[in-house]
Amino acid sequence: MSRVNYANLNPQPRDSLELASLASSCPTHARSSRSSSPSGISSSRKQSLSNEDPLNSATTPRPNPHSRSYSVSSAFDFASNLFPLSSTAASYSVIGAPGSGPVDINGVSLEKHKSLTYLNGLSLIVGLIIGSGIFSSPAQVNINAGSYGASLIVWAVAGILAWTGAASYAELGGAIPLNGGAQVYLSKIFGDWAGFLFTWSAVSVLKPGSAAIIAIIFGEYVVRAAVGADAENASAWINKGVALAGVTAITILNCISTRLATRMGDVFMFFKFIALLGITITGIVVAATGFTWKGTPNTEWKTTGWFDGTSADPSSWAVAIYAGLWAFDGWDNTNYVVGEFLHPTRDLPRVIHTAMPLVILSYLLASVAYIFVLPTSIISSSNTIAVQFGSVVFGPVGSLVLALIVSGSCIGALNATTFTSGRLVYAAGKEGFLPGLLGHIGMPGSSQSHNRLQRRSWISRTVTRLIGDEEGGIGFTPINAMLFNALLTGAYIVVGEFGTLITFYGVAGYTFYFITVLGLIVLRVREPYLERPYRTWISTPIIFCCVSLFLLSRAVFAKPGQTVVVVAFVAAGVPVYFWRVRGRGRRSKREERDWRFWRWWRRSGG
Repeated sequence: MSRVNYANLNPQPRDSLELASLASSCPTHARSSRSSSPSGISSSRKQSLSNEDPLNSATTPRPNPHSRSYSVSSAFDFASNLFPLSSTAASYSVIGAPGSGPVDINGVSLEKHKSLTYLNGLSLIVGLIIGSGIFSSPAQVNINAGSYGASLIVWAVAGILAWTGAASYAELGGAIPLNGGAQVYLSKIFGDWAGFLFTWSAVSVLKPGSAAIIAIIFGEYVVRAAVGADAENASAWINKGVALAGVTAITILNCISTRLATRMGDVFMFFKFIALLGITITGIVVAATGFTWKGTPNTEWKTTGWFDGTSADPSSWAVAIYAGLWAFDGWDNTNYVVGEFLHPTRDLPRVIHTAMPLVILSYLLASVAYIFVLPTSIISSSNTIAVQFGSVVFGPVGSLVLALIVSGSCIGALNATTFTSGRLVYAAGKEGFLPGLLGHIGMPGSSQSHNRLQRRSWISRTVTRLIGDEEGGIGFTPINAMLFNALLTGAYIVVGEFGTLITFYGVAGYTFYFITVLGLIVLRVREPYLERPYRTWISTPIIFCCVSLFLLSRAVFAKPGQTVVVVAFVAAGVPVYFWRVRGRGRRSKREERDWRFWRWWRRSGG
């Protein structure tokens, strides 16, 4: 069969509904990890593309797009071996095919067993954005802004800028409703190399590194709550031990079932909002009554102008906005699991446009409460501002309660990042970017074990009904992927070098944010007729791209040495890509040539 030259074709307008219909109607092919294309596309997927490509008029008659009628749900029931989004680009890339080996239990996958709701998506974003930052150290924003009013403006501006990125991801998630987030978007728009480099950076550093930072902060606050003032002298290994215990517990709970993990996320989300609301109300009461445990209320907010001392240095404002954007990071969390939403086109934009204003408002109200209670010297220097707040208002009991609240907020953020990191590793394993073992659902034999568990006793059935998934029961989760992520997180906790890690996150993270959102603009040009259930203003991705470039330039000039290390690490993924993905294609071609030779030899009677 001759190869189709996609670059020379002139496609008719098409949308994701049509592509999904073609995908759901294609015949089932045997799964294989062998690839016969340079891009590493598996042979079964390549065969399906040759037979079912919507641009290949010789094999698939094209229906009139104006006379079709598809159900909305069919847009997201993608077959595992076909999702041709862009055939007009020079680099044809396909997403959703298996890597090596089986990737699920009894032929099913997470994307086929959708269970996430609007509330679950909301808890994933809120759970990761509201970690420890607003409770611990908004000092960088306040000290660089220079005044109360300026700091509030910075929080609002940073939140709105982060919102532009989230809105851009909402459009991409609606157009490409698959698990994996930026990995999938970059692979579809720019080619497998871009998706692989993101996976290389995110799986090895970004996700486990950020989880390690959250876990260490969790450990510090737990120790502070247990030991009190002597926590400053406690060994760092005590904090790390508590952090490792937190990671282990959260990983095990996430491995049990998706339902249990999402219910925990929902609980933690409400807990965080209640905590921030309690801080806000407490601050307002203190401002109105002057009551504090220490007896002397703070009056600086009354006697000092709220914009007195505002910084006139652009670089100080840049640092303040940078710190604010860091506090809002995590807005892309839901895109890693969009393939598991019951109603992705409806719920993803709703989740993003509900979570972002709620978080912005919560940050602003909490900041005002801190201003009412604490003097400027503490706000601008303390890295435990919530504990200081509790100590001033309620004394030692307040310190203990606020330390526990921050610990709970951190464990909620750890739950959210564990849930989504596991899905990222799982999607990479399915795609062949990582070993196929990481693309499995459950553990080997887990399906049979689950059936035996259901037959054993009514207690087992009750437990499964309460915390198990409706169709998969107990263990219908990417266990291998989450264990892999937990091991990497544990390694970062033990090493504990976070200075370079934060620079890496700022440089590599926002580089991929920039390229992904830029891809939205590229996709608008390449695929003008692609069905987009949610379409943001074109100014939104442009603004976010400018913000990303600003943050990258600041990181480059502030930490040039560490930036070189980051660039070198990302570049080191290029030879790994050629070995892991492109090399697989070359090996498969050689195997196919050998197979054709031996088949000819048998036919010739040799």
